[in-house]
Amino acid sequence: MDVVSTTGSDPRAPRFRERPTQYIVPEALPLGAASLAMAGMLGVLGLALLGFAALALTLFVAFFFRNPPRLLPGDERSVVAPADGRVLEAGEIELPDGGKRQRVAVFLSIFDVHVNRAPVAGRVVSIERSGGRYRAAFNRRAEHDNVRCDLTLETERGERVVVSQITGLIARRIVCHPEVGEWVERGARYGMIRFGSRTDVLLPANAELRVRPGQSVRGGSDVIAQLPRET
Repeated sequence: MDVVSTTGSDPRAPRFRERPTQYIVPEALPLGAASLAMAGMLGVLGLALLGFAALALTLFVAFFFRNPPRLLPGDERSVVAPADGRVLEAGEIELPDGGKRQRVAVFLSIFDVHVNRAPVAGRVVSIERSGGRYRAAFNRRAEHDNVRCDLTLETERGERVVVSQITGLIARRIVCHPEVGEWVERGARYGMIRFGSRTDVLLPANAELRVRPGQSVRGGSDVIAQLPRET
């Protein structure tokens, strides 16, 4: 388990530079170029069917790594979805220390946008990487066993919000760009998980959830919870 942490929530902290911002994530370029070159080579060799299959793979890579812009809803107290996908769980959970938190878990299929967004604005106070398995993301044991990255943000009011990138059955790489101490804006694109995954958000117990299991959400444009106006 790797943990980096600090304390405090100064909004004047160094600003995180949102990325990726390109409509197609740059990681798609070498993968897409390889499959496109293969399609051309197979076409020259007269293997049309295999060539079309390689071309389809190229199109899928571009589709998977798409990164569309989104309009933020609500205000700073509105918690936005950290990813596109289907809500697996939405409700109160009990932590190992006996504390209560609200959790929203989102499952991403291979057809969803896989770029992750910050659910709230806050200063990064810790980044923790753990786990070693690659179970199906909808498996309940996945949240404990799978490779994951937990990013803890502290809002200007001192609330702690954790957004967790959790790998799935075929996911093998988590990208998390922010560094401890940086201030991340609400809805900022900060990383992604490649090829099937799950993204969870842990919120204060007094947060009001706005989604239910089975509901589809879009990262950065759907509100999944509301933080209290008064603390």
